[in-house]
Amino acid sequence: MAGELFRGVMQWEFTWQGRQAKLPVFYYDNTSLTAIFTASSAAVKKLLPHPDMRLAELYPGKCLAAFTAFEYRKTDIDPYNEFSISFPISFGAPAIPGATIGWQMLNRRFTAYVWQLPVTTEIARIGGVDLYGYPKFLADIVFRREPEWIECKLSEKGQEILTLRGKVLRTLPGKTLRYCTYSMKDGIPLVANVATNPLEFAQTNARDAATLTLGDAHPIATALKGIGLNPLPMMYQYSPLNESILFAGRNLIDD
Repeated sequence: MAGELFRGVMQWEFTWQGRQAKLPVFYYDNTSLTAIFTASSAAVKKLLPHPDMRLAELYPGKCLAAFTAFEYRKTDIDPYNEFSISFPISFGAPAIPGATIGWQMLNRRFTAYVWQLPVTTEIARIGGVDLYGYPKFLADIVFRREPEWIECKLSEKGQEILTLRGKVLRTLPGKTLRYCTYSMKDGIPLVANVATNPLEFAQTNARDAATLTLGDAHPIATALKGIGLNPLPMMYQYSPLNESILFAGRNLIDD
């Protein structure tokens, strides 16, 4: 039911960057699509900034890379678009190939290091950087819809980074999903939780459900070409309507 996620959640108001702000941040009306690909564990490990970040491998030598496009139409910080590139991990505790990923999927609680998180507005960028340590930068994130496909193109200053394209699937209401996101600020690891209510949701393992096309010269595209991404997705999730809560970032000792 729409709005159910926000019931019973306290928000704190404060002044930040000359405007009234709230934490946690509510996202009332969103679309998202996620494609998950296998990648080389050895290559991705080089992108992790902290030794306690342990890759959650599908099997030895192969980890996962998640690409998610967000269209936030109504939020506490105004509308904006966002694109996440993340790697499932376990922090501190050993990650067991297959088992850690399986546990996260079974419990619908996903733990990941956020490697890149471009956005389309300055308030979303500076809030993510200052309050969460997220690796945010301003970019062009454009959605295009067709009857059978939805596409998101990510670029910076006219230079294409990637294009994510996924099928429009028949949806049903989904169960609440929880994400535990890790980031770094001034050399210190931070963690923040996200709760999502997928009002309309579909998931498939069909290998032709999504495609990822990388740009030619942007540094992020170049880095992604070096991590051994499988050209076919392992999983695709389509949610044309969902609501989310981004809770405040905190030090790991507060976990």
